[in-house]
Amino acid sequence: METPDPAPPGSTATLAAQLFAQKPEAELLYLAQNAARYPPAVGAAAVAELGRRGLLPDTARPPAPSPPAPPETWPQLLGQLLRGLFIPSRRFLATPLLIDACLLVFGLMVGLGSVSATDPTGHQLVQWGSNVSGLTLHGQPWRLLTHVFVHAGLSHLLMNMFSLWLLGLLVEDRTGPLRLLLVYLASGVGGGLASLWWHAARGVNSVGASGAIFGLYGLLLVLLISKKLVLDKSDRRAMLGLVLYLVLSNLLSGLSGNVDNAAHLGGLATGLFIAGPLALLGLKGGWEHLVGHEQK
Repeated sequence: METPDPAPPGSTATLAAQLFAQKPEAELLYLAQNAARYPPAVGAAAVAELGRRGLLPDTARPPAPSPPAPPETWPQLLGQLLRGLFIPSRRFLATPLLIDACLLVFGLMVGLGSVSATDPTGHQLVQWGSNVSGLTLHGQPWRLLTHVFVHAGLSHLLMNMFSLWLLGLLVEDRTGPLRLLLVYLASGVGGGLASLWWHAARGVNSVGASGAIFGLYGLLLVLLISKKLVLDKSDRRAMLGLVLYLVLSNLLSGLSGNVDNAAHLGGLATGLFIAGPLALLGLKGGWEHLVGHEQK
């Protein structure tokens, strides 16, 4: 802390310093705190005397600026992405666990069950828990749940897991893992029931997580409509438009090929009208025949 040059003897500043040297500390503090009420020399003299007595703290030096963090490299970003995809954390728990469960079941099917990784047969899918009209409604209701974790080939699995990961990032952080898990499983069961009802005449052998994933679309729509997601009006409209586009494009693509749109619609309805609204209660603002198979 620099000290000013001493004033020459007999000057006004010297006389003021001598006068203020005799004042008590309480008076000096009062004069310094209320300097605006007095001539500038009075406040300056009071501050100077307080400084001479060592009653003024030294001017705090600003902390040295911390060096900028080095930019993240592509391998680091990829590593973070993979860890968030497969490794549960406090922020994202249910989503990676569901992904890991589907990958584990597929790995067991291919590694231990000698199931084709690209084109499993309908009979093989039945052995691993697919949703089958002749079995699910006749003593094996657990297939409504197990079929959600069974997939008809690697491409089917990867497509559904990517959708699950994307929706999990959007939804789980807002709803929490338990609500997301309940909506996911309830929508999978709802999609399975809708598939059995729609294909009651011909029968169905259906597998896949997309009925449950469509339930998460429904949950996201509930979050947007109820304004549980903190977004401004333009962002909310953009997000609604994106979700509706994804839902409609998936349903339209399911019109051709071996895709079970009944399960998609059943899962969407469950998440949008039943499981989703129930799961959000209390959430503060700011759910074929044995010779062939149908993918969902």
